Amino acid sequence: MKRILLIISCVAAGFTARAQTQQTPHTFNFSVQEAVDYALSHKDTAINAGLDVKSADYRVKEIIGQGFPQISGAATFQDYLKVPTTLLPGEFFGQPAGTFIPVKFGVKYQSNLALTLSQLLFDPSYIIGLQGRKTYKELYERSYQNTRIDITAKVTKAYYQVLVSNEQVKLLDANIAQLSEQVKQTTAQNKQGFVEKIDVDRISVQYNNLVTTRENTLRLLALNYQLLKFQLGMSADDVLTLRDDLTSVPLEQNVAETVTDSTFYKNRIEYKLSESNLKLTEFDLKRQKAQFLPTLSANASYASSYQNNSFGNLYSTSFPSSYIGLTLNVPIFSGFQRTNRVKQAAIVVEKNRNLLNGLKNGLTLQAESARIMYFNSIQSLNNQKRNQDLAREVLRVSKIKYQQGVGSSIEVTQAQTALETADNQYIQSLYDALVSRVDLNRAYGKIQ
Repeated sequence: MKRILLIISCVAAGFTARAQTQQTPHTFNFSVQEAVDYALSHKDTAINAGLDVKSADYRVKEIIGQGFPQISGAATFQDYLKVPTTLLPGEFFGQPAGTFIPVKFGVKYQSNLALTLSQLLFDPSYIIGLQGRKTYKELYERSYQNTRIDITAKVTKAYYQVLVSNEQVKLLDANIAQLSEQVKQTTAQNKQGFVEKIDVDRISVQYNNLVTTRENTLRLLALNYQLLKFQLGMSADDVLTLRDDLTSVPLEQNVAETVTDSTFYKNRIEYKLSESNLKLTEFDLKRQKAQFLPTLSANASYASSYQNNSFGNLYSTSFPSSYIGLTLNVPIFSGFQRTNRVKQAAIVVEKNRNLLNGLKNGLTLQAESARIMYFNSIQSLNNQKRNQDLAREVLRVSKIKYQQGVGSSIEVTQAQTALETADNQYIQSLYDALVSRVDLNRAYGKIQ
């Protein structure tokens, strides 16, 4: 009985601990900008990129520290279980030549305490390292900025995807509402003998398909919300609602308004990253060339030696020693290793210059492609909007003709299908326009 009670108490304690560790879901209502700000402070990639910047800062401090005095201490202790024996020539002790006398030098216990100091006085590599520390940190800061830009673009697209899905649901609701009314009217007319049963069936099939499409769209909408939460770095259990709507998203009709600077590529973070890489390779080339120059350092040491056959008296008497000095290291010949390293570093610099020039051309092409895609998407959106209005008008006229007996149910069904197709094409064009706008802003370096 006690064992059963113990098991029950352990299980209860486990559930209690689990309940305590589970976080209460939070509720958020974000605009696009608020969603981006949240992601920049909660998304794991942004957090890790920020940590890389801190790590780079510590690395710079590490490089600077190489020019500070380097102080180290050492302590040793030896217990000679058997004191080493040395053979001395017998002649030293009046013995015949060729004989040796075993003699033990030293004591059983020995200990040394030492303190050394070194100070770098001249090292070209260190000087160049100091010159390049700003560029080194700049590289990680720009990498962090690149991560932020990538997160901003992904969050914005995911946000727009949810807005478009909501708009699609609204269109489906409107179509379902009018189609439901049409089903009721047609069913009533069938009972009165004014229309055939097949007319009711045609409209019912369309209605059922539309309801199924709405249910599928709602499931996709829930998935889009989960994708947005993932891009935000938000828990899947949190509740998220969106404050902005599609009317708040500016879609400039004139694409020329979005293109204002011919040197836009200099604002692209990819170009800035490539520039930082080029600078670092140039510093590395200088460092390799500096390997031909001598280095000079100062050093000093203080040591105290203790020796005794009695462990208790080991530290009673010390034998100190100390020195100060300079060390000059002059490279003379290394089998042409340094020369070949310089040539390799020079090739790396040349390659990075070529990459930077190629990146400029690539970014220009990318921007032009984004501009054309945005222009095409705006044109398609405007065209699909007109088609949507026309399809809605065609359906309205078809219904009137059908009700007046001068049209057929097939004509109404076809008009309804055309409206659904126009709605779907409008939704797709709307999403394409929103996404291409984000791509255009990124291509011209407007997302920072």
